[in-house]
Amino acid sequence: MRVMLRAHLDTAATNEGIKSGALPAAMKKLMDTVKPEAAYFGLHEGVRSCWMVFDLDDSSRMPALMEDLFLQFNAELEVGPVMNAEDLAKGLAAMKSAG
Repeated sequence: MRVMLRAHLDTAATNEGIKSGALPAAMKKLMDTVKPEAAYFGLHEGVRSCWMVFDLDDSSRMPALMEDLFLQFNAELEVGPVMNAEDLAKGLAAMKSAG
């Protein structure tokens, strides 16, 4: 299932992570693992944030994927299913044919 991960990262923790090299290493490890179809980095609500869209084939993978962000960067995370335009069109067509 295609999901979007949104992470708000704690400023003090990421400052230390930038100095130590832990932040780029953690982002690289996460991206190498999930192989996102899209990844964006920027500010949201005044803190460093990232958004990644990727296929999550098994929800039991979530703890291993996200613990570094919690433990190292005091992240606030959200993960939820998302659709691209093709998925939306397919879903709407299925609704029309069912009704």
